[in-house]
Amino acid sequence: MGKKSVIPFGPQHPVLPEPLHLDLVVEDEVVIEATPQIGFVHRGLERLVQTRDYNQFIYVAERICGICAFGHSMGYAETIERLMGVEIPKRAEYLRVIWHELSRVHSHILWLGLAADAFGHEALFMHCWRLRERVLDLFEKTTGGRVIFSVVKVGGVQRDIDASMLNQFVSVLEGIMGEYQQICRAFLEDSSVRNRTSGVGVISTERALDLSMVGPFARASNVPYDVRSLGNGAYGDLSDFQPIVSSNCDCYARMEVRAAEVIQSIAIIKELAAKIPAGDIAVPVKGAPAVDSEACNVVEQPRGECYYYAKGNGTKYLDRMRMRTPTSQNLAGMAVALNGCDIADVNMIVLTIDPCISCTER
Repeated sequence: MGKKSVIPFGPQHPVLPEPLHLDLVVEDEVVIEATPQIGFVHRGLERLVQTRDYNQFIYVAERICGICAFGHSMGYAETIERLMGVEIPKRAEYLRVIWHELSRVHSHILWLGLAADAFGHEALFMHCWRLRERVLDLFEKTTGGRVIFSVVKVGGVQRDIDASMLNQFVSVLEGIMGEYQQICRAFLEDSSVRNRTSGVGVISTERALDLSMVGPFARASNVPYDVRSLGNGAYGDLSDFQPIVSSNCDCYARMEVRAAEVIQSIAIIKELAAKIPAGDIAVPVKGAPAVDSEACNVVEQPRGECYYYAKGNGTKYLDRMRMRTPTSQNLAGMAVALNGCDIADVNMIVLTIDPCISCTER
């Protein structure tokens, strides 16, 4: 038996994209236990519903996380619309999903770049982020922003996308497919990448279900759960949607799932761009949520299911707004995946889970 030690990992570390702090109990070179420490960047955003009215709070909600900004604004708006019985136009539903799937493409390509950087492939990292810039250009042309968009409002969306711009969406996304598939081959067929990820950080399907894991983290453990399958909004008009899963249950599987989801999201955008109906993009919303009215909503963020809860009190200020983000759900799975791994694999396991600490610490 070797001597046990406690090693602090983070919150500042060269390979961590987020300020995650772990206490690692190690014996020789093996991690015996991993305990996440939460609260390093807590901002108290949920408390602001008591000082910002329900229309103003949408700008707070989308600042929970930069990468998931659009999904948070959409999830919050949908929750308030349920709270107040508002039905938005069909065109607005389509526009929201198109932007949301573009956010997923952006998030996953960004993540692949971070993974390449962790492997030491700096050229591949820059190649991924160069493709990501072309996605951000589409956001900038249609919303005016590249990270925070402020394009969703309660009752619909602030801006429309005309037919020529939708065609440009499709053209740009089809144009990056060739380069993106080259990137995928570099990740999924390279022997050095396989050696670093295959059989590392394994979580079985049964364990993933027990831990209530969500998103690509869960689907890589063969859990076929994706909120988009519920058919909310424009997702219900898709001709066919099947969650992408893998049965390998390791770090390689998580990379595999995210790589395939980019292609799936591009296909969704192309289908909805071809089907989008004409009409209004918003409806007027007046009044305030009723006293003790409650509503909840779920959205499939790039990292997994995000749950929203709102409670009204008869005024324009909500009584309560609560978000349960995917990383909050996946921290327990991350701790389990780290048990028994080599210290050298800690950074890779954490990265493949794609934690978002700003989402978690609201």
